[in-house]
Amino acid sequence: MPETSPRDRFVTVYGRKPVLEALSDLELRVDKVVLAEGISGNIVREIKEAADDRAVPVRRASAHRVKVLAGNGRHDQGVIADVVARKMRPLEDALADPATAPRSMLLLDGLTTPANVGMILRTATASGMDGIVLPHRGVANVDPLVVKASAGVAFHAPILRTPDAGTAAEVLSEAGYPLYSLDAHSGANLFRAEFPNRAVFVLGSETAGLSEEVGQRITERLRIPMYGGVESLNVAAAAGVICYELTRRASD
Repeated sequence: MPETSPRDRFVTVYGRKPVLEALSDLELRVDKVVLAEGISGNIVREIKEAADDRAVPVRRASAHRVKVLAGNGRHDQGVIADVVARKMRPLEDALADPATAPRSMLLLDGLTTPANVGMILRTATASGMDGIVLPHRGVANVDPLVVKASAGVAFHAPILRTPDAGTAAEVLSEAGYPLYSLDAHSGANLFRAEFPNRAVFVLGSETAGLSEEVGQRITERLRIPMYGGVESLNVAAAAGVICYELTRRASD
């Protein structure tokens, strides 16, 4: 089995205040801090002191390298930290043993708004979903904006990483998971549909819908009933409906 990529183990936090907050949260394990060469100031000194107190390695790198590691050239402020996400792992690892493989999962496809991704991570974790499949490409990265929207839950969410949504859909289909998506024009009502114990629910972009590669793998499209002239829900709200409908069924 290939070695797990650091991107499948860590959430990279950037910005001076977010990094200091991560170091101050004793429930989080910070693997390392990287500072851009030449930066200084009171908050930088506080970051170094907080890292020293927790025996977290502090490294120096060029400003360009820090921007590359952060993946955000405007807001890194010359500081990043790798925070260990205890429940984050590659999708293939989660599926390796059929006896312990996740049952109910969400697959995010083309969701680029950090607020939506963060809220979905929070709701899915709170409702007991076994996994949230989060592609590296085509979906908002788990950055400080996503962490903030998730109220910090992103660090603890059962995130399953994959290169892209199309690859995830293929892997999941071949592993025997049916894939369900939402469609306002479908005749199948979400609340009346029957699902097997293992299933994946795909959430696509509110504007572009599902990618072609994922759309080809959908087993059934479902409708959330709408009233009062409302055509559809925000994708994070729709995720909440799905997650808690599954929770309700599991508790019956």
